[in-house]
Amino acid sequence: MTIDFFVLLGEKIFPILIALAPLVGAALLLWIGFKVRLHYKNAKDISKMKWVMLQIKIPKEIHKSPQAMELVINSFYQTFPGDWYKLYWVGMVRGWFSLEIVSIGGNVYFMMYIPAFFKNLIESQIYAQYPQAEINEVEDYTKAFPEYKKDGTWEMWAAEFGLTQPDPYPIKTYIDYGLDKAVGSLEEFERIDPITPMMEFMGHIGPDEQIWIQILVRATMKEYHKPGTWRGTRKWKKYGEDLVKELKEKSRPKKEGEQPLPLTQGEKDKISSIERSISKLGFDTGIRGIYLAKKGSFNAANISGLIGSLRQYGSASLNGFAPTAATGFKFPWQDITGKRTETQKKLMLDAYKRRSFFYPPHKKTPSVLNSEELATIYHFPGQVSETPSFKRIEFKKSEPPANLPT
Repeated sequence: MTIDFFVLLGEKIFPILIALAPLVGAALLLWIGFKVRLHYKNAKDISKMKWVMLQIKIPKEIHKSPQAMELVINSFYQTFPGDWYKLYWVGMVRGWFSLEIVSIGGNVYFMMYIPAFFKNLIESQIYAQYPQAEINEVEDYTKAFPEYKKDGTWEMWAAEFGLTQPDPYPIKTYIDYGLDKAVGSLEEFERIDPITPMMEFMGHIGPDEQIWIQILVRATMKEYHKPGTWRGTRKWKKYGEDLVKELKEKSRPKKEGEQPLPLTQGEKDKISSIERSISKLGFDTGIRGIYLAKKGSFNAANISGLIGSLRQYGSASLNGFAPTAATGFKFPWQDITGKRTETQKKLMLDAYKRRSFFYPPHKKTPSVLNSEELATIYHFPGQVSETPSFKRIEFKKSEPPANLPT
């Protein structure tokens, strides 16, 4: 039997494989050529884009829930160009936006780095929801750091964050915190704004420290593998619908004549949360955080603080954030000379400055968040920040320093 198999392999299969090798090789070269060409076309289109940095100053009192920011974020849902010809042959890129929260020496700023083409649209949407806001076009604060250099002047730590569970599982949002209620419907001490821990942390760093948080978004067209198929795919919404179906299947009887098992309250809540999540607009999302400090001022505790600033959005039964990449290594023998860590820092800073996540040179796999989730992690603190516990935040939002001209 074994001899017959090898005879068959030598006389029948090998000749076929050899005959097909040129075709397979040609197909592989065509695929590589297509990808290289697409990357070139994407890079060319990106190089033509003009960007602006907007700084949004907010009044002391905002009588709006994060739902107002959700309406602003909905305007970021730009699917052009949506057809395959413009995307894959012409190489046009879909517009993306960067929502940024920055602390420079303890002064906290809300920024948006957006294509200049969308400037009027975004400004009008912000003013529509926050009529008393002040929007200024300012210089990009990252220009103060042309590149990372291990010269002893500045020390740096950086990380990228992703979801801990499949994308359709939502994080804990402002609705879960009760911030969707009308102003005055809850006693102020009962209202919890999940963004305030981040504000407190960023507002308490020293004068020689900086913390940058970047949330890159674009309308999602992400596809996921469809189980049971070789190359079948499904969209984000369909993925969520399938998860809901799987959860409901657990209650169905396994044998004929058996009574269905009732869903637990936790399972019902999970189904309800996923259904609410996929009913809203979905966005490809990439999150980065950078901590910079002058030599002698670097505080390693701020690394934990930066990671922890996203912890309040996590839910044990649903989703949360965790670092997917970070500068540095766990064991010293992984980087004896320190050059690998230095390279990581250079790449991370360059990716942040370019706002690169969805396309080369720093293409990554994004998570998908809906508009409600994005408005939860990026919104202007409302009246809750006026309680005694958060007065320090308002104090920290002073006039910008010299490297942030208005």
